[in-house]
Amino acid sequence: MSLAVERVTAQPVPPHAQQHMVRMRDGVLLATDVYGAGPEPAPTVLVRVPYDKNSRYVFFEKVAQRFTAHGYVMVVQDVRGKFRSQGETLGWTGEVDDGYDTIEWLTHQPWSNGLVGMFGDSYYGFTQWSAVAGQHPALRAIVPRVTSTNNGPGVASYDAGSGRQPLWLEGADYQAHVWIDNDSYEFEADLTKRPLITAYEEAFAVIGKRSAGFDLVVGGIPLRPYNGPHPYDARPVPVLHCVGWFDNLGIAHMRDYTELARRPGWAAVQYLIADTTDHENYFLENAPVSPETDHLVSEAALDGMLDAYTGPALEFFDVFLKGEARPESLPRVRWKLGHVGWRTSTAWPPPQANGTDLYLGEPRAATGPVPGGRLAAAPAPDAESVEWRYDPDDLVPSATADTFMVLRDHPDERRTADRDDVLVFTGPASDAPLDLAGPVHAVLHVESTAPTFDVFVRLLDLAPDGTARLIVRGCAQADTPGEMEIALGHTGYRVRPGHRLALTVASSDFPNHLPNSGSDENPWLTTAPKASVQKLRTGSAHPSRLRLTVLPDSGTGSGPR
Repeated sequence: MSLAVERVTAQPVPPHAQQHMVRMRDGVLLATDVYGAGPEPAPTVLVRVPYDKNSRYVFFEKVAQRFTAHGYVMVVQDVRGKFRSQGETLGWTGEVDDGYDTIEWLTHQPWSNGLVGMFGDSYYGFTQWSAVAGQHPALRAIVPRVTSTNNGPGVASYDAGSGRQPLWLEGADYQAHVWIDNDSYEFEADLTKRPLITAYEEAFAVIGKRSAGFDLVVGGIPLRPYNGPHPYDARPVPVLHCVGWFDNLGIAHMRDYTELARRPGWAAVQYLIADTTDHENYFLENAPVSPETDHLVSEAALDGMLDAYTGPALEFFDVFLKGEARPESLPRVRWKLGHVGWRTSTAWPPPQANGTDLYLGEPRAATGPVPGGRLAAAPAPDAESVEWRYDPDDLVPSATADTFMVLRDHPDERRTADRDDVLVFTGPASDAPLDLAGPVHAVLHVESTAPTFDVFVRLLDLAPDGTARLIVRGCAQADTPGEMEIALGHTGYRVRPGHRLALTVASSDFPNHLPNSGSDENPWLTTAPKASVQKLRTGSAHPSRLRLTVLPDSGTGSGPR
């Protein structure tokens, strides 16, 4: 039976938008909608997307209503090679020049006052960083949401920049659906096939075209998004980083924020707003989502979400595009403490936050069901270890098939934590809340029988009823034994009284990540991936530990279970 593929084409341009075909320097025309152009020049907010500027998925017809009502002209453009725009379809390339040329066009329109801001999520956050790298003088502020300056998914994982990573299969799958030609394609690849590449070859055969981006992923060839300075080295512009604590790009986004906050020039114009949201703008307080609170299906829920989505950007642009208030009127950091609410700070992490370590103890119990091993305030004096297996025929399942919307279902991960090929270590329940506010790392001493191995770490909130739900996660790939420091991201999260921290360690996370071949073979091409055994060492000589950032008076004691 042939694979079912649905082709997704461009939706109609709404009647209150005027579409222009804007010429780039090489003659390629990009489809560009203008909302709210009036007789008087006004500041412009530009968005450049690959997902069809007129689709409900990006909901810019509704977003534009909010911006134009606030006195801005909103311009939304299909990027090169997507939907109504001309040119080659290859993401993460050409955006520097196209961003510059589009801004140049904007500044020559009669409705433009010559001041431009940019806004948007994910890839259309990346197009903002590309425009920063282009250094057009009219670009005065950006609001990148749930994004990063890094290369595309599948080429570099969500933690690009912190060493070798297991390949993000979910990101490579995205390349195969979105970056084939002007349209997008919906299909369910059969990921049980070996070699795994054949699942996508089948889809490309049905479509009759290939994804050049996907082929680069499989070939391990990095994209080169910046043909000039990296954004870090470009002229600083004010930035409002909009981060989701549950975003699957959150580690990379926070790396951008923390790096720029250290750089002269950039530090003075960095602002952060961090919410308890995932990549698709679902909120922890609504998780798991009901039909009434699901903005993908409910218009009322979408309207409510869009108020929170656009509000911070409008406030930011009012300062840096309109000059209606001074920059000092904006808090440098606004962050939500999960299960509590909004707070402000002069910096991130909050200056009063402290680092604390919890050590992995009683490892021989870690392959058992929860509670497994122990998270303790001090390492055990004696050396201990535990082994766990990697079985390519019995992979550890991902908590959700779509990490872009992890809070939509907000899955209970207890069943996975109880597997005997997943190590689990739990801390004690406390009568006091534990408030996490900053970065989280796992420092593990690991070795393997395989020449290359993956380590996936998840920090969970273990509730009194036994359910276990995600706080942060991270992963790394290694080919030598020794200490691994794995970034699990930043968070603002209250572990409530009676709840416990649970740390899990595994060697696969499927289908979110490509399974390791267990050998020197390319994991895309192997027909017989090999099993392996990993060993975790603990104790004072090999202090495997969980590194937390917590607010004062938070309970991290190691009392009885």
